[in-house]
Amino acid sequence: LGLSGPPGAGKSTFIECFGKMLTERGHKVSVLAVDPSSSTSGGSLLGDKTRMTELSRDMNAYIRPSPTRGTLGGVTRTTNEAILLCEGGGYDVVLVETVGVGQSEFAVADMVDMFILVLPPAGGDELQGIKRGIIEMADLVAINKADGDLIVPARRIQAEYVSAMKLLRKRSKVWRPKV
Repeated sequence: LGLSGPPGAGKSTFIECFGKMLTERGHKVSVLAVDPSSSTSGGSLLGDKTRMTELSRDMNAYIRPSPTRGTLGGVTRTTNEAILLCEGGGYDVVLVETVGVGQSEFAVADMVDMFILVLPPAGGDELQGIKRGIIEMADLVAINKADGDLIVPARRIQAEYVSAMKLLRKRSKVWRPKV
């Protein structure tokens, strides 16, 4: 599964909860987390693993943060090969968290079985939903942080994206993207 979304959407938190649920059900989970590299220093924080504290201690999980090193599209130059290595190593679920910072970080969509776009409740209006790029590549749009005071805005954004997704050209004859 490939996951992308804007900074602060809760991608890492979602992956930790989802990953723990999967390992509790007997799956071996690999997380390939991609962090942006600085154009000035070339360095990366590689902090996603520190945000997945429980999953990083799980014996049935493997978390590998990697820098983009200037590669565009939200992944690294070797993400596809890393997915294959994880599968070959016995991980039956591979989660790829992209850099996720805009409309064009969807190269992972061609590497995975399902591409999930994670959005916060304040993820934009219906016009955002019909922009070409990352949104039309999504197999699933997950409105995250939909609790407490954010439940009403989350339901509104969900309805707007459901409506907007109907306007996009279908990529598959058998799957309709869900929100």
